[in-house]
Amino acid sequence: MGSRLILSDEVVDLHPYQEEELFKIIWNQSGLLSFYLDDIKFSLEKDELICLTSLQQPEFTELSEDYYILIFNREFYCIHENDHEVSCEGLLFWGSSDMPVLQLNDSEKEKFESLFQVFLDEMDTNDKIQGEMLRMLLKRLIIKATRLARKQQFPEDMSGTQTELIRQFNILVEQHYKENHQVKSYARMLHKSPKTLSNVFAAAGHKTPIEVIHNRILVEGKRQLLNTDKTTSEITYELGFQEQSHFSRFFKNKTGVSPTEYRKKKGEI
Repeated sequence: MGSRLILSDEVVDLHPYQEEELFKIIWNQSGLLSFYLDDIKFSLEKDELICLTSLQQPEFTELSEDYYILIFNREFYCIHENDHEVSCEGLLFWGSSDMPVLQLNDSEKEKFESLFQVFLDEMDTNDKIQGEMLRMLLKRLIIKATRLARKQQFPEDMSGTQTELIRQFNILVEQHYKENHQVKSYARMLHKSPKTLSNVFAAAGHKTPIEVIHNRILVEGKRQLLNTDKTTSEITYELGFQEQSHFSRFFKNKTGVSPTEYRKKKGEI
């Protein structure tokens, strides 16, 4: 496994790379582009862009006429010394439960189109410095998208300290959601009170901290039920629940069906 960067205007078959941590940037340029992520349907309108982490594997159902899909792995970009905001744990790639959808206006669309064209040109240039050039272009793209995310996803009066707190919380949830289900655990790690966390998330207009934690647990539960042969009991303990009944009650409360019913229903589709 080496460093990898793929840029395409066609859906890429990711199965040969399923063992890799692949990050995806998808820009829909016309019509409607729809896909499923963990049993939830998402649609990108014209000139909308989305960034997906390595855990998010889209299953495309409806494709527009024009789109770009940019795919890269950790070896290509994330292991390099990048500023935290534009890293693989930055504002665009901070977890697997929240995905900022960015809208490109005419001015931004022109800038992104020019950058993607440089990407395409560089793909055809095979020399010793191609990799560094492509990494520089990717960082430029991520910086542009990060600035747009900050502008579109957070209130103008929200401080950098507050957005950083939200980012750090999401990263910690990604790292510890299996063993820590309570907001107070993350507040302690961040040296903040649970109330402070709740107030910052509310000011940003984002999901509450407990919703972020529960959504991450639910997403993983669904993935395990659909993609593994693990029993409900095994999944229960892997996700940090003491009793199978606790997980089943949590799952049914969020989805309306039990884990067993969910697995059976999806297996029949």
